Amino acid sequence: MGSRGTGLFARALLLLGSAALVGCDHASKAMALHELGGGRIVELIAGVLDLRYTENHDIAFSLLRDVAIPHKPLVLGAFAAAVFVGMLVTWWRRRYAQWPEPMGYALVAAGAMGNILDRFMRGFVVDFIHLTHWPVFNVADILVVAGLAFIALGAARPRTPAQPSV
Repeated sequence: MGSRGTGLFARALLLLGSAALVGCDHASKAMALHELGGGRIVELIAGVLDLRYTENHDIAFSLLRDVAIPHKPLVLGAFAAAVFVGMLVTWWRRRYAQWPEPMGYALVAAGAMGNILDRFMRGFVVDFIHLTHWPVFNVADILVVAGLAFIALGAARPRTPAQPSV
């Protein structure tokens, strides 16, 4: 198999892994709803980390909470979906991307899709992980942040055209 075929195979594996991570994200959200939905808080590390169910009807850090937008869940979901498609196109067009950049795109794709599905299915995003002095977040948010770190690390590495693309 030539380098193009290897690159396509690697991308397919990364997309499959992303789909599995979306499943993990939604399984964790379903568990949070079931176990924490009644207002129960589970303290994991006293004063540092707990689990609590919240519904995020806004964007990260509730930046738009005071902005009145007609059909806000639909608008936020559509915007997130457009950004997601743009990110996928960027990933697909990245030639000669080296580890860990492709992994980063796969993680961002998984996290974004997990939260986009929440927005369209529920009208909000389920959050449940709470660190003291930090907004409540979820597994998808962790995937996006880790993915962006991998992308930045990979983009900072020098690249040469002779390397196979992933």
